[in-house]
Amino acid sequence: MTILALVVAPSILAVLVALGISGRKAALLLLGCALLTAGLSVAAVARVTAPAFTFENLVRVDATTRLFLVVVNPIFLGISSYVWYRVHTTPALRGGMRRFVAWAAVFLASTNALLLANHLLALWMLLELTALAATPLVVGHGHVESRGAALRYLLFSTVGLGLVALGFGCLSRGMVASGQSSTFFVDRLIELRPTANAWSRLGLCLVLLGLGTKLGLAPMYSWLPETYDQAPPAVAAMLGAVQFNAALVVLFRVVQAYRATSPALVASQLLAMGLVSMLVSTVSIIATRNIKRLIAYAAINHAGVIAIGLAVGGSATYGLLLYVLSNAFIKAILFLTTGKIFAHYKTNDTRVISGLIHDLPYSGVFLMVGTIALLGFPPFGSFLGELLILSALVGSGRMLTFAAFCTLITMTFVATGRTVFPMIWGLSKERHEWPRQTLLAGLPKLTFLLALVGLGIYIPPSVNTLLQAVARSLGGP
Repeated sequence: MTILALVVAPSILAVLVALGISGRKAALLLLGCALLTAGLSVAAVARVTAPAFTFENLVRVDATTRLFLVVVNPIFLGISSYVWYRVHTTPALRGGMRRFVAWAAVFLASTNALLLANHLLALWMLLELTALAATPLVVGHGHVESRGAALRYLLFSTVGLGLVALGFGCLSRGMVASGQSSTFFVDRLIELRPTANAWSRLGLCLVLLGLGTKLGLAPMYSWLPETYDQAPPAVAAMLGAVQFNAALVVLFRVVQAYRATSPALVASQLLAMGLVSMLVSTVSIIATRNIKRLIAYAAINHAGVIAIGLAVGGSATYGLLLYVLSNAFIKAILFLTTGKIFAHYKTNDTRVISGLIHDLPYSGVFLMVGTIALLGFPPFGSFLGELLILSALVGSGRMLTFAAFCTLITMTFVATGRTVFPMIWGLSKERHEWPRQTLLAGLPKLTFLLALVGLGIYIPPSVNTLLQAVARSLGGP
C-alpha cells in the first residue's frame, strides 16, 4: 500500500543519517523526505474516498486520517525547508544537524504511523514515541535550561500517557463487566458502543485527563510554556503544529469511540478543562514579557477553545476543525518567526524588541499577520471556526460558558495586542547590521499564510468534504 511510504521513507532516512551523512546533506535529505510525504498525503486526499483497512485492520485510512495527513506533512515540509535554509546560510549550525535530522525523521515516521493506526494501544505507543523522539530535539545545543525543559517535557508526557494507559485498562474492564468482548480496535469500538458503567466512566476520566496533559490543557499544562520557550524555533513549531495534532487525533479517536457511552461525562470534563485552560492562559499572557512564552500561552488558550468545541459537539464540530487547522499554521508561522527575531535581537524579551517593521520587515509582517490570525480576526479560518463554536454555545443554551468565553477572549486580545504591536511598530531601540532578508527565507511562512487565508475565504471541495466527514464522526450534523 503506497500510503505506508509515509512511515517507511522517514524511517529509512533515520537509519541512513545514523550511519553517517554530513550535516548539510542530512538537511537536504530531510527536505526531500518531507517533500515525498507531503506529496503522498495530498495524493491520499485526492484518491481515497471510503475508509480502507490493511494489516489485519491495524491500519485504517478514513476521513480523520486523510485530513490530518494533509495538514501535518505539508507543515513538516515547511519546517524542513526552514531548517535547510538555516543550515545552508549558517555553517555553524551544521555540526549538530545529523542528530537533528535523525530524530526529526523518527518523529515524522511515528506521527504518520499514529495517524494511520486503528488500535488504541498502537496510538498510545506511537504518541509516546513522538515524545521520545522530540525530547533530544528540545535540548538543542545543550544549554542547562533546555535540558531541564526537555526532562520536564518527558516527565509530563510519561505521566499523561500513564494515565491514558490506566484509563484504557479501566475501559477494557468496563466492557468485560458489561458482558461485551474487550477490544481496542477503534472501528470495532464505534460499532459496539460500549455500555456505560463505573469502570468505563473512570476510564474515560483518566484518558481525557492524560490526553489533556499532552495537549497542554489544565491542570497539567506547566510543561508547555517552558518547553516551547527553550526548544529551537523549528522544534517548537514541530511540537505546536505537528505533535499537538497527533495528540488531538488520539483524543478524536477516543471521542469517536466513547462519546455515545457517556456523553454528559465527556462534555462536562472537556468543558471544565477548556475553560480553566483559557483562564490560566489569559492571566499568563497578561503577565509574560517573553514572546515565545506568549505564543505558548496562546497555544494553551487554543487548546482550551478546541476542548470547548469538542465538548459542545453538534454544529460546533465543523468550526472546531477549521480552528484546529488554522491554529496549526498560525503556530508554525509564529514560532519560525520568533527564531528570526531572536537571531537578530539575541533576546525574547518583548520590552527590548522594537521596530521590527523597520529592522526585519518580513518578520514584522509575519508576526503582525500571525498575531491577527492568532486573535481570531477575519479573513482567517480561525475567525470562522471561533464564530461557529460561539454560535453552537448559544444554540445549546450554554450562556454562562458563552459569556466566560467572550470575556477571556477579549482580555487575551487586549493583553496580546498591548505586548506584540509595540514590538512591530515601535521605534528601534538599537541599530543592528543585518543581511537583507530574502523571499526564499520567508517562503515556508508565506505558504502557511496562504493556507491560513484560504481556510477563511475558500475551502477546496475535497477538503470541505473531509471536514464534513470528520465533523460527523465527532457528533456533528
